Amino acid sequence: MFARRHFMAATAALAMLVGAPALAQEKTDFRVAWSIYVGWMPWGYLDESGIMDKWAEKYGITVDIVQINDYVESINQYTAGAFDGVSATNMDTLSIPAGGGVDTTALIVGDFSNGNDAVIVKDGGLADLAGKPVNLVELSVSHYLLARALDSVDLAERDLGGVINTSDADMIAAFTTSDVQAVVTWNPLVSTILEEPNATKVFDSSDIPGEIIDLMVVNTDTLAANPDFGKALVGAWYEVLGLMAAGDEEVLTAMAEASGTDLAGYKAQLESTEMFYDPAAAVTFTKGAELPTTMVNVAEFLFDKGILGEGAPSPDFVGVEYPDGTTTGDPNNVKFRFDTTYMQMAADGAL
Repeated sequence: MFARRHFMAATAALAMLVGAPALAQEKTDFRVAWSIYVGWMPWGYLDESGIMDKWAEKYGITVDIVQINDYVESINQYTAGAFDGVSATNMDTLSIPAGGGVDTTALIVGDFSNGNDAVIVKDGGLADLAGKPVNLVELSVSHYLLARALDSVDLAERDLGGVINTSDADMIAAFTTSDVQAVVTWNPLVSTILEEPNATKVFDSSDIPGEIIDLMVVNTDTLAANPDFGKALVGAWYEVLGLMAAGDEEVLTAMAEASGTDLAGYKAQLESTEMFYDPAAAVTFTKGAELPTTMVNVAEFLFDKGILGEGAPSPDFVGVEYPDGTTTGDPNNVKFRFDTTYMQMAADGAL
């Protein structure tokens, strides 16, 4: 259900093998993939409610919204050219399509994790992880969170007693065994594990706000050739987020049920998710001085794990461009772009 968090080391190499789609041209039919996660449930609702169709019709296009149960597979298919856009985190966008050579634009900055991801231990504090094994989904945002947590207490992964790759499906059961000392995982698993009397949360994503970011990314060439595609997607998205911000329980219940929980459960997940209901807030965040620093941290993590594109010579392998035109990474290999143009249009009521 929360497969957004998974990552496979082979994906960057796969992206290189399938190659980038041909240079985009004007067209009228588009396909967008998404997967289940609290911050991406609006994509299912705007599809089933007809809101996407309404906005697509306004611009004389069609947009097919497709749910893919396997998050990594959805990004691989986008990278291969089967979709024009996909829901993805900033980390996975950098490593899979951008690292694989597909020029990709963050069209919508939807939210960031603000407590949904956590480091949980049985004894001691964060610094006491030295010499202890840690269970997590390897090469996922949990792995990134662990790296940031260790850095905050001047430790590194080499100081641990090892990292044990553990499926999210097995994480709750694993924590109850005597040989598991610490886990890193995400909600709703975090909430369940913290019900154990010996469980203590020592670090979570609210300690690194704005670093685990959930996006709707699209092919840069496709967007440039078809700006109405961007307008329709953004218009539909913020119509739904407006309903959510107003507390429309019918809308929220539909999203809750589609994600496998109830209204109370979905609201609890939203509480630890910093949703950008207001497009102006998303623009401000995306233009903020912290984002480039975050992306440098992410690039260094990916490079350290060997998953920043095939044969990446350094953490600067992929260039990332920001709304003001500045870049981090290689300015001659920009493959990931944060563009606030369409979110700003939504904020201005210009869609």
